[in-house]
Amino acid sequence: MSTTPAGPESAGPPSAGSAADGASKGAPEGAAGRGGLGRRFWLLFASSTVSNLGDGIGRVALPLLAVTLTRDPVPVAALSSMTYLPWVLFAVVSGALVDRLDRRRAMVAAQVVRAVVVGLLAVAVVAGQAAMWMLFAAAFALGAVETLYDNAAHSMVPAVVTRDRLEKANGHVSAASLVTDSFLGAPAGSALFTVAAAAPFLANSLGFLAAGVLLVFLPGRYRAEPGAERPAGLGREIGEGVRWLWRHRLLRDVTLVGTFSAGLNQAGNAVMVLFVVDVLRLPPAAFGWFALAVGAGGVVGGLVAPVLARRWPRTPVMAVAMAVGGVCFVVAGLFPVTAVLVVCLLAVGVSGTVWNVLIMSIRQALVPPHLFGRVLGVIRTLLWGLIPVGALGGGLLADVFGLRQVFVISGVAMTLLMVPLWLTLRRNREVIDSLGRAETVDT
Repeated sequence: MSTTPAGPESAGPPSAGSAADGASKGAPEGAAGRGGLGRRFWLLFASSTVSNLGDGIGRVALPLLAVTLTRDPVPVAALSSMTYLPWVLFAVVSGALVDRLDRRRAMVAAQVVRAVVVGLLAVAVVAGQAAMWMLFAAAFALGAVETLYDNAAHSMVPAVVTRDRLEKANGHVSAASLVTDSFLGAPAGSALFTVAAAAPFLANSLGFLAAGVLLVFLPGRYRAEPGAERPAGLGREIGEGVRWLWRHRLLRDVTLVGTFSAGLNQAGNAVMVLFVVDVLRLPPAAFGWFALAVGAGGVVGGLVAPVLARRWPRTPVMAVAMAVGGVCFVVAGLFPVTAVLVVCLLAVGVSGTVWNVLIMSIRQALVPPHLFGRVLGVIRTLLWGLIPVGALGGGLLADVFGLRQVFVISGVAMTLLMVPLWLTLRRNREVIDSLGRAETVDT
């Protein structure tokens, strides 16, 4: 995405040798030839897939439980924001910890904590003591732990596959994540909630535990080698990651545009359950099937993203992928029909996953391994930091103007963001389009 970002020196491929003990510089241990991804990747993939299945069940169950406790759009939207608020508070610190800790062990610990949090919520539901404050507390706790887990998980991918296979690996992870999270987990969550309100939370807790057990069998150590220039002290290490990102014009500019887009997108997502129930006049259990539409689109997006990156320049592919979300929100708001919303969510699933696969592969290729956790933490603080604001804004807009208007307003604003995005992509197209062909890129 950028011709010559200012500041950082060449950031060659994050090789496994710098992230996992025992791996060679050229190809990670256990990586298969001829485009294969290797057994270490598939163990990581299996753990991620199981985790996302449980997470998808729980993600639908939380808002469903919330609407049984209140129909006020403000607290329902606020519940969504509580999952993302920890990214503002903890993402950078979690990123610095990920650069210090063994990343596999950090992921195992995170899964255990998540299983306990969701398990306790299930106990409260069974006892008939569930309250909105418990949902807020659980959402916040899960979001806090996810800052550590997510940074570690993304840092692990370039440690188990070579750079030329990053898009293939990220495509598989993204597609499986959406299959299990939305395609399988969301309708399963709705169905389990219909049977018993506690059932989806118990399933979610078991999913986290199983994912942690799978990670125990992943061989190797995954502590990033500190760069010779790493400053002493957590605060200074965080500052190093902030400065690196700020000097890198490509990643900095795309992150800023993506930050506002993420907030606007969440304005609609936060009230989606109410849109389904109150505007489309469908039963609450139908909400999971709309999440299923996003998952189905995401599966396609994860599979086609590497193909699109090989056949066309990445810059127009990324621009189109980002534009689709805004257009679909406007259409959904103007035409509140079940079939229209399903088609829009399918398109959002495809485009969103294509964008996520390409931008994550670019980050993994450009950011030095010993800085990856911190830089990703800064990016996620910005990207996800505005999501709680967007979620609360969506609830307030719905309260004042109505649910349909939320989608139109946020969709128009998202579409306008295409102007600065396209300028950034075009200015940096040489670097973006060269990443899949070169082992190193001068930045």
